[in-house]
This record gives sequence, C-alpha cells and structure tokens, in this order.
Amino acid sequence: MAGTRAGEKKARDLRAGVALLWGEQDQPTRGPKPSLTPHRIAEAAVELADAEGLEAVSMNKVAAAFGVSAMALYRYVPGKTELVELMVEAAVKDAPGLGAEGSEWRPRLTAWARSCWEVYRGHPWLLAATAMRRQVMGPHQLAWLDAALGILEPTGLTAPQRHQIFLLVMGHVRSLAQQLADFDEEHERQWLALTGELLVRQADRFPALTRAVDAGVFAPDGEGAADDDDPFEFGLARILDGVQALIDRPGS
Repeated sequence: MAGTRAGEKKARDLRAGVALLWGEQDQPTRGPKPSLTPHRIAEAAVELADAEGLEAVSMNKVAAAFGVSAMALYRYVPGKTELVELMVEAAVKDAPGLGAEGSEWRPRLTAWARSCWEVYRGHPWLLAATAMRRQVMGPHQLAWLDAALGILEPTGLTAPQRHQIFLLVMGHVRSLAQQLADFDEEHERQWLALTGELLVRQADRFPALTRAVDAGVFAPDGEGAADDDDPFEFGLARILDGVQALIDRPGS
C-alpha cells in the first residue's frame, strides 16, 4: 500500500484512544521507569486550560510545565485530540455519590444536575472539549451518564425516554454554561443601555418586551427578580416538572 502523501491527515486509531483513556495500553517491560504518566500530563493541561482557555493548550506548553520537550510527551499521549480527551476525563472526575439523597428520583437527579453544573462552571473550556458529537469517553464520563440513567430507572419510563431526559438536563447545563462563558460585563452594560433607549422610542412596536424590561427581567445581577428565579434552578425545576407529568401520564 502506498504511504501517506504530503498534506494528508493520518487516520486516527480510535482503539488506541480508548486504551489510553481506560488505562489499557501496553506498558513497557524494559527500560527505565517512565517519569510521567498520561494522568499527570492531563492534570497539567487542565490547569493551563482553566487559566487560559482550551485554545492555549498545546503540547509545547504542557511539556514546558514538566521541563521537557514536546516530543517527550508523545511517548505518553499520541496528540492533541487524545490529550483533550484525557483532560475531560481528569476534569469531570468521579460521578457524585447520591445515596444520601434518598430513593426518590427527583432530588437525586437535582443533585446530579447541580454537581454537573459546578463542573462546567469550574472548567468553562469543557464546552468546546465536549462538543455534541460522538467521541471517545472514559470511565468518569460514562459513570456520570450511568448515574443519571440509573436514577431514572425506578420511574418506569422507557430507556429512550430516560436518555432523552438526560439530554434535556445536560442541554440545560451546557446552555447556561455557554451564557456564562460568553458573558462580558462591559458589553452587557452597553447592550442594556442601548436596548433601553431603543424601547423608549419603539415601545408601541414591542409592547410585551417593553413591559418585561420595565419589570426588571434584564436587570443586572438579577435585581428585581424573585429569589426562585435563578436561571439554573428555575429551568431545571421546569424540566423535572415535565418529567413528572410524563411519569403521571396514563400509558406513558
């Protein structure tokens, strides 16, 4: 078979990526003990991404944290794609223990969602690293999914329904995490001022929006909002209300 031509991208070995994430790769039986591990490399990359964003992560920068060359890292991690997968696994850590929440599905799923929200708030780069596509996942990520599906098993809903509920809750978490990541205080201040000026002139064209603004729905830092209007808690509660309605529906 002809070799790869210049400019062509070599196909990725997905099995090697799975083995790396799950610690199933072959270990050298001879030679000196490795000075690094994939886990240590991933932890250093997570620290870099937390401080500077995912786009700042490179093999060169991560290698510099250990005082070695980028080439030295390739002994442990094949490339940037695999490094990002290891970073996600390191960031999400273990799924939360929810035994103390009791046997009811709603408080347990609420606790699960809050824990997930805290992970995304702590690592904003996870949004880009876990884009909605099929990707290699490690034991920590699968444990989170397994925990959510397990919480919903006693509801009597079908497996596809339970999976769709998981996607709804994750979508809520990711949506608010994206809003948080995109927030710019100066831009927000200017937008509020400009929108207020426009609505003064255009109130007759947008009466419902004008009334909403007058009621304080866009007030900074939630000024004028009710205590139970925290976007995360409000949205999650409405999703779970819908799940309960589905459970209670005859023949669901």
